[in-house]
Amino acid sequence: MVVLQLRFLLVPFFTSIMAAAQYMMQDAALMNYIDRRLLSLEKRLEKCNQDILDYVEEFRDFSKMVLSRLAGLNNHKAEVKSEVENLLTRIERAQRDIDYFGSVTDSNTCTEVHEDLVKQQLFEEAEEKKKLKLMLNASCDHMLAGIKSLKVVKKTGEKHGSWMKDPGKKHKKIYLLSGSVNNVIFEFANIMTFMESNHTLKARRVTLPFPWEGTGHIIYQGFLFYHRYGSLNEIIKFNIQKRNITDQMLLPGAGRIPVYQLSPSTKIDLAVDEQGLWGIHAEPETGGNIVITKINHITMAVEHTWDTSCNSKDAEAAFMACNTLYVVYNLPSGGTSRIQCVYDVLDAVNTYEIPVLHFPKRQGSHSTIHYNPKEKQLFAWGDGSQIIYKLHTKQKV
Repeated sequence: MVVLQLRFLLVPFFTSIMAAAQYMMQDAALMNYIDRRLLSLEKRLEKCNQDILDYVEEFRDFSKMVLSRLAGLNNHKAEVKSEVENLLTRIERAQRDIDYFGSVTDSNTCTEVHEDLVKQQLFEEAEEKKKLKLMLNASCDHMLAGIKSLKVVKKTGEKHGSWMKDPGKKHKKIYLLSGSVNNVIFEFANIMTFMESNHTLKARRVTLPFPWEGTGHIIYQGFLFYHRYGSLNEIIKFNIQKRNITDQMLLPGAGRIPVYQLSPSTKIDLAVDEQGLWGIHAEPETGGNIVITKINHITMAVEHTWDTSCNSKDAEAAFMACNTLYVVYNLPSGGTSRIQCVYDVLDAVNTYEIPVLHFPKRQGSHSTIHYNPKEKQLFAWGDGSQIIYKLHTKQKV
């Protein structure tokens, strides 16, 4: 009887235990399933995250490639634009020559046409001179009559280089650009600081993104304009204070031969006078004669070009002053520098009556000569010395 009662008590007990064990096994299986799902989800999230990182990296590479190609397209655009403008100018000149020679070879019935053509050409030339006078401000009426004196400001020792003030700014800063290939500008607070023995100690160094070639660079209105090293005829416009390139252009026809035979490192010489920025170079097609180009320093566009009668043979430097080109010549072995070729773009100077002008009291050669229209002086680099020449001027005749 007792055994029977005990049996009835144990059966429900073991039944409940077995049920609880079954539930625990089910819970364990469920937890195991959830763990597996979470692990799978984590792996997928990791893969998704890695894929996103890969896509971001690919997008960055793609962006860099697109930006570099856009930069290349801009350069090609500038080159094509310059070449097209140069081609159009040459086509216009060729067309005028063809029309002229065609009229000359015509019969007597074409004589009147020839005379009309000459009249038309004279009229066009007169109109062109009017436009040039308006563009170049014909009130600039003085010309160089002599070089009064010189002052050797400093001797840095470097054979080639250029130094100058910014004639478009009111400050008294001096800029030194040493060497025919370099990418560092030294900026001095004033000429007294520049004259100190250690000329780089108190100077502000400005590093260019691309080096210059030659010594024909110029600083104007806070910008450095220079011929980029390694390029044929690319002119860079560099903001000195912001230290970045703001524009560039290609100077048509330039860069193939030195602008001055005695300064072979300079293919393009940039100059500033009362009218702004000019480019000076020589071309094989002109027999080595010098070509001058008026450049808009704001837009970096070519405004007009003149073929001069001044030859680059035995020339060492040149400068622009009041719309007039003055070319400096010397001996290949060095000697007394002299100005013996002058070209006025407005024909306001009778160049045949101008005497040869000699540079005073020194023997040697110049690496560069720049005119400062604000101070009416020449800043020259001669045999490692930085020189200022004072000028004597007179009215144009």
